[in-house]
Amino acid sequence: MTGQGRTLLGVGCGLTAGALWGLVFLAPELASQFTPLQLAAGRYLAYGAFAAALLAPRWRSVTAAIGRREWLALSWLSVLGNTLYYVLLASAVQLGGVAMTSVVVGFLPVAVTVIGSRDHGAVPLPRLIPSLILGAGGVAFIAWQSMEAAAPGSEAQALLGLLCAIGALASWTAYAVWNGRWLSRLEHVSAPDWSLLTGVATGAQAIVLAIAALLIGTSAHAPAEWVRFVAVSAGVAILASIVGNAFWNRASRLLPLTLVGQMILFETLFALLYGFLWEQRLPTVAESAAIALMVASVVTCVSAHRPRQGASHAQDQQA
Repeated sequence: MTGQGRTLLGVGCGLTAGALWGLVFLAPELASQFTPLQLAAGRYLAYGAFAAALLAPRWRSVTAAIGRREWLALSWLSVLGNTLYYVLLASAVQLGGVAMTSVVVGFLPVAVTVIGSRDHGAVPLPRLIPSLILGAGGVAFIAWQSMEAAAPGSEAQALLGLLCAIGALASWTAYAVWNGRWLSRLEHVSAPDWSLLTGVATGAQAIVLAIAALLIGTSAHAPAEWVRFVAVSAGVAILASIVGNAFWNRASRLLPLTLVGQMILFETLFALLYGFLWEQRLPTVAESAAIALMVASVVTCVSAHRPRQGASHAQDQQA
């Protein structure tokens, strides 16, 4: 496959992952009667169960090359990219709203791209400045819009939601960087299998999380609410965790970290689009400008990588 072909396929995988991950921002609204801890426990118990079922026929062959070091890495990746991240994300959505949370998480591309620019053979940071400025501009428009729409008298709740969103940002930035580097080392493990193995590790952690969720969340729920909770948990587990993570891992293998970072903008973009559908409204002028800037940021970043793409991929294949 040519360098340009790998780039286009990688961007397509990143876009698909973002479209599926954007659904995660709606989950706390769809099951708002449940706590963030309960939502995380339900989602990741389902993720672990589905992942284990899909791996069961091939368990020995897939895990033959997975040693203690790899399992330890999977455990930490599960905490950073799944359990801790989702608890913080759901808390931020319920306390501060979808728009504010997507604003903070929207800085993920900047963080990941800046870190990735230090990798050997990466595109120099100065060449990525236009893309980063466009992405930051899009986030700034959404931030301004969310502050304009903030309800008076809810400053303390909004501040707590902001802190949770910042924690989610830090957690997922560490996951994106670390996961990408592990995938580059483990060429013998496919991207979908790595996602499923992450699901098994996450599911094991979710058992402990479920015990804590049951002890802390003692509110009674109607049968219809439990049906919705199970449906949301299963849907997010399959679409976002299993399928979305598989596409993300594929993109992480095809693209350098500096370009992978920009793919996270698709999650913010689709989260906003789903939010508009949920609220049954059209985007405002500021939101439309933000969407245009985010798309321009990704296009500019892809363009910045094009001249060196062939060389970087040759280095990847030799590693």
